[in-house]
Amino acid sequence: MIDFTRPRLGKEELDAVADVFDSGWVGYGPRSGAFEAEFAEHLGVPPEQVLFLNSATAGTFLAFELLGLGEGDEVVMPAISFNSGPNATLSCGARPVFCEVDPWTLNPAAADVEQAITPRTKAVLVLHYGGHPGHIAEIAELCARRGLALVEDASCAVASRAAGRAAGTFGDMAVWSFDTMKTLVTGDGGMLRVRDPELARRARRLSYHGLAQPADGFTPPPWKTWAFEQREIARRLLGNDLTAAIGSVQLRRLPEFVARRKELAARYDERLRDLDGVRLPPPVPAGHESSHYLYWVKVHRDVRDDVARRLHEAGIPASYRYGPLHRVEVYGVDCRLPKSDAAADETLCLPLHQGLDDQDVDRVASCLRDIIGS
Repeated sequence: MIDFTRPRLGKEELDAVADVFDSGWVGYGPRSGAFEAEFAEHLGVPPEQVLFLNSATAGTFLAFELLGLGEGDEVVMPAISFNSGPNATLSCGARPVFCEVDPWTLNPAAADVEQAITPRTKAVLVLHYGGHPGHIAEIAELCARRGLALVEDASCAVASRAAGRAAGTFGDMAVWSFDTMKTLVTGDGGMLRVRDPELARRARRLSYHGLAQPADGFTPPPWKTWAFEQREIARRLLGNDLTAAIGSVQLRRLPEFVARRKELAARYDERLRDLDGVRLPPPVPAGHESSHYLYWVKVHRDVRDDVARRLHEAGIPASYRYGPLHRVEVYGVDCRLPKSDAAADETLCLPLHQGLDDQDVDRVASCLRDIIGS
């Protein structure tokens, strides 16, 4: 069986975890702070903007809390996205509004976002599908013009760039995921970036029970360890030094991981280029860099599920990610999005991770050719 996704972890990560064990401290501490600073340097932003959390989902919930979303507010987001977005929206009392995506790129255009904006819209949440930055620069310009907050879900885009800027630096806030399926893996974990300095300081308070930190002006005497000042009601959302130590190693290895994914995507392109009935992923536009998180093909909706079933029977897992959120009954949304429906019904993601061999790609491509040909 070929793995659909699999992290690449080794001795260097084990040694880093052993160092944390030896330090006697495994919670949020110096390793977490170091990982935040390293990730901030990777993005090209000040380190005080970046906060290591236990998940990207926690970051999304926290971002919407920082924005003060509430009853009567709306958040526009693509229908092809992960469910953390609408879940976070509804948890604030606000309402998710789903916009269209291009059925091939699975990213929204600025016009798709603008069409979904109403007088009640307070924020826009955008996913970079499969690691492709999409039209993020144009969407950021639209949000600035309309006075809307922009939150980037850069979970798929840890090494993606557009117009010389890292994905996740266009919006007011951004989140990254480091779960076991991602390109950079910490097991569980995520990063939140907050551009506004005051909101960034508040994010740190809200990530640790609402307690004031020394930078916020409260420093108890060193002997009075039980003293604290609580300014807000909040939860504990922080990451820890064990997962941060793994993240620091993975971040150093990230260029190697992305280069390998790019090679594998190019090999899929070569092996599948002339296959009738299959449309390959869109090329990465000039000036953009992709993390190559997903490799997706499009086949006719009448056969997509059967193709996935037959690949599975041959020991090749194929999947579809993400959504379609506008069809999820619990969200209570009644809208017609034909382009998103086409994306959801015709897309199939093939195995892609840095642990794949060339022979694995050849096997997947050969099996897909046989199935489509039959």
